[in-house]
Amino acid sequence: MNRRLILPLVVFLLGAAALAAAAFITFAPGGRQAGQSLASSVGGPFALTTTEGKTLTDKDLRGAPFLVFFGFTHCPDICPTKLFEISEALRAAGDGAKAKGLKALFITVDPERDTPDAMKSYLGSFDPRIVGLSGDRPAIDAVVKAYRAYAKKVPLKDGDYTMDHTALVYLMGKDGKFVGAFNIEQPPAQAAAEWLRHS
Repeated sequence: MNRRLILPLVVFLLGAAALAAAAFITFAPGGRQAGQSLASSVGGPFALTTTEGKTLTDKDLRGAPFLVFFGFTHCPDICPTKLFEISEALRAAGDGAKAKGLKALFITVDPERDTPDAMKSYLGSFDPRIVGLSGDRPAIDAVVKAYRAYAKKVPLKDGDYTMDHTALVYLMGKDGKFVGAFNIEQPPAQAAAEWLRHS
């Protein structure tokens, strides 16, 4: 093999291995009791603050499947892309009775900057069925842990910081239990159909 091709191949394989490891860590069975399903180990009770300053709990979402995505308003590319894709899926779902009940939660991992007002301004460009949620640091850390997600503050050279975080979109059933990772990158009509199948 041409030596010039070896380094890119090695870098690619290491990257693929890192992604596989991250997926395994996120959804590994370790720590679950015998017989406990993955669905029961992802998600759980929460009480967070909406952009309107009201409390939203997991119980308020029962009755319709919903999506959960962790991010932050200063995110340069991943978050706005995912939120746009979620908006497109919601648009494709239409305005039927089942579609009206759909919601997607955008839970900040940066509550120090993402106040309800900041979240409201940021989400103004996306579908109104995307609900921005914030809270104090302990509440955010608890829900990140409950969803087996990942978030870490990363200092920048200029004294500012960014956030590394899980980019997974979670599909939760109408009973509030984890269904699986949701492929929001598929065509909007397919994403909408898959989402609505769980209604």
